[in-house]
Amino acid sequence: MTNAQIRGHGRTPTSKPSAGALWKWGAGAAGAALAAGTAAYNMARTRRADDANPPLGSFIEVDGVRLHYVEQGSGPLIVLLHGNGMMVQDWQASGVFDALARTNRVLAFDRPGFGWSERPRSVIWTPAAQARLIAAALSQRGDRDATIVGHSFGTLVALELGLNHPGTARSLVLISGYYHPSVRADVAFAAPPAIPVLGDAIRYTVSPLLGAAMRRGMETQMFAPGAVTQGWKTDFPFEMTLRPSQIRAAAADAALMIPAAASFASRLGSLDLPVSLIAGDGDKIVSTADQSVRLARELGPAELLIVEGAGHMVHHTAPAEVVAAILAASTRTP
Repeated sequence: MTNAQIRGHGRTPTSKPSAGALWKWGAGAAGAALAAGTAAYNMARTRRADDANPPLGSFIEVDGVRLHYVEQGSGPLIVLLHGNGMMVQDWQASGVFDALARTNRVLAFDRPGFGWSERPRSVIWTPAAQARLIAAALSQRGDRDATIVGHSFGTLVALELGLNHPGTARSLVLISGYYHPSVRADVAFAAPPAIPVLGDAIRYTVSPLLGAAMRRGMETQMFAPGAVTQGWKTDFPFEMTLRPSQIRAAAADAALMIPAAASFASRLGSLDLPVSLIAGDGDKIVSTADQSVRLARELGPAELLIVEGAGHMVHHTAPAEVVAAILAASTRTP
């Protein structure tokens, strides 16, 4: 046997990776690079959105949570709580905030996780938890007997304030609210970004791009049967809703909406405050008949305003009617 044969004797031949394995490795590497690039792009866009839309008001720290709010006017207090995915700018873009501030002191909060308010992950931010935070913030400021106005998801927080925090509210105004549990396909679509780990990956990569692509369709549905208003188009910073932090907050609120509504079933009878309900007759997001009309019947003496030709964003479509109803509610005696 030659030296070459001796050196090669017993050596295991080196196996080469198959074409399929190489393709999978390359596809995985390309996918990871694409995800990293997409996340970097979305974070850069988030920084631009933050820079273009700095805080409009002040901050208050309650139980370690920093809340952003805008305050204007003087007189009896009206507190505004926005819907899911929104911020204080929603009330400003509709014209409702400024109109109310002509005769009243108006306080609009960014709910936890929206706008410039924090949303610690150590808390499950149910409407009850959000109400506790808002009530504590108002108490810390020395504010009581407010007219609490909620839109959409904000109505659930308003109801919790009315039910569980005596002295905080003198009356409630509930706009386009969801009060009775029902099957909702939109919840299954909206909730995944709130899932730990997987949701984090989604909201930094896919969700902002998907939200931007779906913007026109979402706005059309929110305002239908009316047109999207000019105030919304020019004054609401939609790019802020595409930030990963706000996407997580919106997804978590969506996931909590149905169980929160179910929790009111046995409690609404104990509500002893004046309640006014406002809704558009063409709301495509929640059924006015199944939600606002039904709740008005259950509460008995509740005031009910149905605005013809308006949808879920009734405060944008008919701001004068909404302002008049809020001002009327603010003078009602408990």
